[in-house]
Amino acid sequence: MTTLASVSAGVSKRNGTLLEHRVLPGGEWDRLVSTFDGVCQEQLFAYASLRWPGVDLEPVLFSEGDKVLGGALVMLQRLPLGVATVALIKWGPFLAQSEGPDRDVVMERMIDTLVSEYASKRSMMVSIMSHAEAGEVNGMAAMLAARGFKPGVGVKYPMRYVVDVSLDDTARLAAFSQKWRYNLRKAMKAGLAFETGAPGDIGRFMTLYRAMSERKLFPDYSGIDTLEGLMAMPDGTARPELFFVSQGDKTIAGAAIFTAGTTACYLYGATDDAALDLRAGYLLHWHIIGWLRDNTKARLYDLGGTDGFAGLHQFKSGMVGDAGHISPLPPTMNFASHWPAFAAGTAAYKGREMLTRGRDAVLAARLEMQKRLRRGARA
Repeated sequence: MTTLASVSAGVSKRNGTLLEHRVLPGGEWDRLVSTFDGVCQEQLFAYASLRWPGVDLEPVLFSEGDKVLGGALVMLQRLPLGVATVALIKWGPFLAQSEGPDRDVVMERMIDTLVSEYASKRSMMVSIMSHAEAGEVNGMAAMLAARGFKPGVGVKYPMRYVVDVSLDDTARLAAFSQKWRYNLRKAMKAGLAFETGAPGDIGRFMTLYRAMSERKLFPDYSGIDTLEGLMAMPDGTARPELFFVSQGDKTIAGAAIFTAGTTACYLYGATDDAALDLRAGYLLHWHIIGWLRDNTKARLYDLGGTDGFAGLHQFKSGMVGDAGHISPLPPTMNFASHWPAFAAGTAAYKGREMLTRGRDAVLAARLEMQKRLRRGARA
């Protein structure tokens, strides 16, 4: 789908509060929003088209006069039997410029425009998944609740770990937990080398990643299959960066990082057996933090969650330390102007949650059995 019900302008009759809005082609969208402060990987057409192939995508650009204000990549999921459609925005809408006294007003107007277009005119349920934010109250979730959105389902492990990358080396080192600093210093003495990769190094990273997956036998819901497509994005877009740590001629750790906007995001990582004892992950992220500070406009580095793994919590919380925040993702917030759309959309989310939990339980049991068989074969 590449047309809105009101393509050229969505100007409100209610005090003119809605914004002009139009749908862009995917490639043009990715080039334009790569410069936006609030952009993230979930809002890239190149990512979403690979990650969610069963949905229609509408990249909506918001403007007023000649000024571009922000955007939202809207994913349209038609429910079975055509009973309703859910218009989902993950980690959006987002601002072109995140600073300024009118930022909250612009965000409210983008939300109002989405509600007018998708909920009122097209009878869909609008679902918005917000970023984690520092503080006791998530500002975006509160804004949506004030607009009439209702909380829906949340993720199983909602905590997100976000590092402040704006500090100089001395301050950043002091902000790590004591244990994290200890492991970093051990890695610094291990004779390891850090390097920034090129798009052509995607094969090098994927070789490391596949070997790790085979070795660890963990359930992988990460969307790693999107990475090759992301790395094929042209220059001048929000193409991720690759980083590696090597021991001699051998690559032992790597990471793919989304570096556009004011919040960088950890996408995927991989290590080999030697990396753990050498603390290669500590050295890798120490240099990534410095690279982000010196080469991008990122002020924060979102490490993602832990999927319930205690070791990941220890590693990520120690990296956040005293400079950054550990905060939950709010639940999906839902709005519909028509009751049937809200009822159908809510039921669909609940059904999907039940199916996902069942799938996860079956896969976890299968992987545990594979691990036991592997241990038995080695005994």
